[in-house]
Amino acid sequence: MPMTPTRWLLVAMLLLLGAVPGRAQDPPAITVFGAASLTNVLQDLGDDFTRESSVPVHFSFASSSALARQIESGAPADLFVSADVDWMDYLAQRRLIQSATRHDLAGNRLVLIAAADNPVQLHLAAHAALGAALGKGRLAVADPDSVPAGRYAKQALEHLGLWDEVASRLAGAESVRAALALVARGEAPLGIVYQTDALIEHAVRIVDVFPPDSHASIVYPAALTRSARPGAERFLRFLESPAARVAFKAYGFSRIGDHGAGDHPP
Repeated sequence: MPMTPTRWLLVAMLLLLGAVPGRAQDPPAITVFGAASLTNVLQDLGDDFTRESSVPVHFSFASSSALARQIESGAPADLFVSADVDWMDYLAQRRLIQSATRHDLAGNRLVLIAAADNPVQLHLAAHAALGAALGKGRLAVADPDSVPAGRYAKQALEHLGLWDEVASRLAGAESVRAALALVARGEAPLGIVYQTDALIEHAVRIVDVFPPDSHASIVYPAALTRSARPGAERFLRFLESPAARVAFKAYGFSRIGDHGAGDHPP
């Protein structure tokens, strides 16, 4: 069959398309599981990293306990950033992280908060009048049985002799950000959160800071998971960079060793 002009044009176009090099594949996204209190700083750093590397970063934020258990159940995470060493140890003991990549990124402080328009004053010392400051309300705290912020809060209250007075008056929350929200919405008069959470929520104010020696050092360790993709290691190095340290400081996180933040035990 003779080739018509239309068929010649079609063949030429197909040959031309075949000669054009294929478009380079976009780099695969990486998935980061991060403690809820890291939401803002990690999202900012993820955006910076993507602009620099073209590698998309997807985040899942929740309590460290929930994230660790999800990883244990097979959730596809490349990097885990915990709000305490215990849940990182939990995964390390089960060989679900690459222990050689583990690094402590930052520290934090524990604070008592109230709504911004609540005039309550209280100095956090032994046998402070916390119960009286609560009035008829409850104390918003992340779950002390599993969530790091809740465990730190219980340690601090026990150290100051306040736990027995308020243990039956807790407004339990699934994460530190959920506890923050209870106070911000006026559903609890007081709450215990990290300093960094209080600083990003204009509806609350810091009443006082818990003494650093009243609870274990608040440390944020990060590590690659056992199944991490290559781009995750690059992002972890980015989180350890001077630029990232500046970002952590801007959000109120402390450097390891400062103000009660310390390295995890060997």
